[in-house]
Amino acid sequence: MENVDYGLYFIMGSVNADNPLSVLEDALKGGITCFQLREKGIKALQGNEKKAFAQSCQRLCAQYGVPFIVNDDVELAIEIKADGVHVGQDDACAVEVRKKIGPTKILGVSVHTVEEAKAAKIAGADYIGMGPVYATVSKMDAKPVAGTKMIQEVSGLYPDLPIMGIGGITATNAGPVFQAGASGISVISAIAAAKDVENATLELKGVFLQWKGKSKTVIG
Repeated sequence: MENVDYGLYFIMGSVNADNPLSVLEDALKGGITCFQLREKGIKALQGNEKKAFAQSCQRLCAQYGVPFIVNDDVELAIEIKADGVHVGQDDACAVEVRKKIGPTKILGVSVHTVEEAKAAKIAGADYIGMGPVYATVSKMDAKPVAGTKMIQEVSGLYPDLPIMGIGGITATNAGPVFQAGASGISVISAIAAAKDVENATLELKGVFLQWKGKSKTVIG
């Protein structure tokens, strides 16, 4: 996809909120620019239930013109014609995923080192996710806190590769992530666990807009 704005990237699964579809709609109203369905965990949906939930999320995203990306489940993404796929280092090989989804779909890859960032770029990644920047409770398999140093290093080496900072990011601590060279921020609990989802999203969007123009947020 062309002209994708990765500035405020929301990640959520059915286990992250009591009423996930309501949360997603409020987040869309608040101005998220990308959405990733990350349906993982002990109580995660499976099979037809997962597919139905994914399609409900997809329809909401379509109403607001926001890209709908599926985490890890390449087959599901292809079946429902999602806008893209995001994979981690322990998931499917990025090179193989690119072959499966074709050249026009979005491919995101989680990386933690310069070497992994280089490999993702060679594999045809449209963006990379780096973190956890800060401590996070949203992902049980999260790596040790990495800060922003690696974002700064990779941004300097690959200035045309969008970097998404992820992990414990909130409206109050997002600034250093953009300052390090990130194109955008990925959040789970900062939106999914908010008492007022739409206002929390608006606040995050405000921080992103303050930095827009200073970092590479829109990629053609």
